[in-house]
Amino acid sequence: MTDMPDVRGRLTPNRSLSDLTWLRVGGPADWLFQPADLQDLSDFLAALPREINVFPMGVGSNLIVRDGGLRAVVIRLGRGFNGIEVKDGLVIAGAAALDAHVAKKAADAGRDLTFLRTIPGSIGGALRMNAGCYGSYTADVLVEAQAVTRDGKIITLRPDDLRFAYRQSQVPEGCVLTQATFAAPEGDPAELHARMADQIAKRDATQPTKDRSAGSTFRNPAGFSSTGRADDVHDLKAWKVIDDAGLRGAQLGGAQMSQKHSNFLINTGGATAADLEGLGEAVRKKVYAQSGITLEWEIMRVGEN
Repeated sequence: MTDMPDVRGRLTPNRSLSDLTWLRVGGPADWLFQPADLQDLSDFLAALPREINVFPMGVGSNLIVRDGGLRAVVIRLGRGFNGIEVKDGLVIAGAAALDAHVAKKAADAGRDLTFLRTIPGSIGGALRMNAGCYGSYTADVLVEAQAVTRDGKIITLRPDDLRFAYRQSQVPEGCVLTQATFAAPEGDPAELHARMADQIAKRDATQPTKDRSAGSTFRNPAGFSSTGRADDVHDLKAWKVIDDAGLRGAQLGGAQMSQKHSNFLINTGGATAADLEGLGEAVRKKVYAQSGITLEWEIMRVGEN
């Protein structure tokens, strides 16, 4: 993998990924490519030999890279892909734009994307995972997405193309998402910002936001996210079945299921990717033995052990 295409961005061989994930674990990628702009990304993928795997990576907020690293070119979008524009009632955001920044800029313009405010990560990840909370999902507001295919073509994807479901979508193999356009409902800017402030306060009171985590570890068995309403039902929430199995605070090496919110897997310091994934699998096994419920990972795990 030494004869790589020329780029205008940054192409780094044997690049450790641990400092690029929120859990701070993982081995190296064969290459890390940070394209300068859309054309740089398109040209690179067009010229990259087809046998070389490509892995698009956001800000690493929902990711465990295993300790053996990734045999691939990891593509991480940066400043050329983080613009946010509100125009004609639409919010247009680069895939590298942070969800929270998009929510705030939309609110400034009187557009309601408040559900994105408490979601860690970037817009590319929100598309891939159909991110959502408080009863709203990315799929509800998406008009279209821009992507670059594995052979370098710049394409437009409609919501039907992505086949959204709870915490997932079907992005075409090898595609790198680069931009999203949202149709956001109107709202009063002051009210939208007040709502987001309330959401942040509730999140900080119930989730380990000061710890090193990757957000929710497992999808809710109920098949939907928390609504935040008083009538929300918790019986089939991931944290509830983990609690019922006596696993709040469970530990393996430097990995722990948070005492504050038992569906948050945290690195208490010095955890390996094997610790984190191993604890998650132990939790899944015990929850199944206790309740017959099979927890599905929400955190993406990639790479070699």
